[in-house]
Amino acid sequence: MKDIHSHILMELDDGSRNIKESLEILRQAEENGVTDIMLTPHYIRNSTFSANNQQKMEKFNILVEEAQKEGLSINLYLGNEIYIDDSILSLIAMKDAKSLNDSRYILIELPFMNKIQNLKEIIFEIVRTGYIPIIAHPERYHFVQKNPEKIEEYLEMGALFQGNYQSLWNHYGKEAKKTLKILLKNNRIQFLGSDIHRQTEKLNTKKLYKKLEKITKNKKKVEDLLERNFDKVIKNEVISR
Repeated sequence: MKDIHSHILMELDDGSRNIKESLEILRQAEENGVTDIMLTPHYIRNSTFSANNQQKMEKFNILVEEAQKEGLSINLYLGNEIYIDDSILSLIAMKDAKSLNDSRYILIELPFMNKIQNLKEIIFEIVRTGYIPIIAHPERYHFVQKNPEKIEEYLEMGALFQGNYQSLWNHYGKEAKKTLKILLKNNRIQFLGSDIHRQTEKLNTKKLYKKLEKITKNKKKVEDLLERNFDKVIKNEVISR
């Protein structure tokens, strides 16, 4: 598996608290068959979670070096999970926030309870400039739980969606689990990730492929969700639905 959403980069957000914890999470991931991880610390403008790209890169280089010393072979890449903001493109241009591995793909988080009124306008502007928004864990948003079909209009605009596979294990409650299964069955998810924050969380990847094949009835789709679409992000290639 290749994980496109994680909070393993230490001391930057509500995820890993120190290098020791980061290394332990990476060790657990490798033991569970994860070969590649995108490190996506939160970026929330005007908050304590707003390290700029230079600060993130300094932490990233330390983690890569220490992981190598520990004999870990997992591949690491750097990005952000950016909280929805009218200024996302400016934040990236100013090197405050970061796209995924400096590609055209931007991982974006929405509010859990409230729908963003100008979401269409923000998505339109991002796509118009050549970037592609990946909206994180839609199954956790109240407005998607109420109407899973709602995300189709954003897909048609060019947005993509990343589910948290932990939702399938009921980690975020019954509604999130139900909603993610609906979205997967209807081919509305392009990526799955762990969104792991702390070493106490269980990755539960060993039965994931079989569970996804049962839901989607499509082995190729499962490989896209867990491997191929990740590779396309890293290579900055086009992802089709």
